[in-house]
Amino acid sequence: MTSTAVPAGSGATPRPPGRPRKARSMRRSETRAAWLFISPWVVGFLVFTAYPVLYTAYLSLTDYDVINDPHFVGLENFRTLMDDPKVALALRNTAVFVVMSVPTHLLIALFLALLLNRAGRASGFFRTAFFLPKMTPPVAVGILLLLLFNGQSGLINRVLGSVGIDGPAWTTDPTWVKPGLVMMTLWTVGGSVVILLAALRSVPQELYDAARVDGAGWWRQTWHVTVPMISGALFFVFIVNTIHAFQSFTEAYTAYFGSGNTTYSNDAALFYAIYLFQQAFQFLHMGYASALAWLLFVVIMLVTLVQFRVSKRFVFYEGEQR
Repeated sequence: MTSTAVPAGSGATPRPPGRPRKARSMRRSETRAAWLFISPWVVGFLVFTAYPVLYTAYLSLTDYDVINDPHFVGLENFRTLMDDPKVALALRNTAVFVVMSVPTHLLIALFLALLLNRAGRASGFFRTAFFLPKMTPPVAVGILLLLLFNGQSGLINRVLGSVGIDGPAWTTDPTWVKPGLVMMTLWTVGGSVVILLAALRSVPQELYDAARVDGAGWWRQTWHVTVPMISGALFFVFIVNTIHAFQSFTEAYTAYFGSGNTTYSNDAALFYAIYLFQQAFQFLHMGYASALAWLLFVVIMLVTLVQFRVSKRFVFYEGEQR
């Protein structure tokens, strides 16, 4: 076997053996194939997400009514929204709705997932039954809200009346508008149930066996074994539902604004996304609506950052050492 010697004092260094040409060609081919497969998503993201976001940032600095060309006004839209009482009302309504709906959604989803985890062979049927309402169009849910929660003839108040309880005016009393909307959001809890059920199925049985040996009952097993082991899935559901709640629109708009009926307590159901929609498509204040959209983006981003910061103390990931 022969080797090529490098002359002393030549200043040259031996070149490391390169990868075979065939391996490099295969790597390039795999890279091209990967880009080809993800290209529909990349194109969709650039056209339908990145470009609208950047264009909205530009429109937020203009006075634009769709008919005439945008007129640059600087930060005037942001100064206006700071003094707009409707913005404060919509933010307050949305914040109250988020605080009420997200924990309720999470607790009920966890409760149902724990039940399904013990259902045995029937869990497949019930999993499908819980998830099917998720496929209901949000507009239909909004109409269903008016039918079920009507203070005079709604099914909810009829059931309460049968047991001697005088039901509230869900759709006209500002105090009960948001609780009614929260109850209607539970119609789509099935998606979170499926996610949490999958997390429960991945908890090692050995942990429960060890807890039982130590004398732990069902509650202590759930609190000290189940919840920590599925905390990652719980955090995911919490984050997704928080973002979704901040953007709530269709059900509330259909029930309280879409019909044009002014007898309902519209101010109590005026969520931020609804006010943004009104400014953009009813009053054609596109520049102002773009500024509202960016304010909502900043609020959601800050809330999400706080949640991630706090999650470091409560979320456990498998393989993580503490």
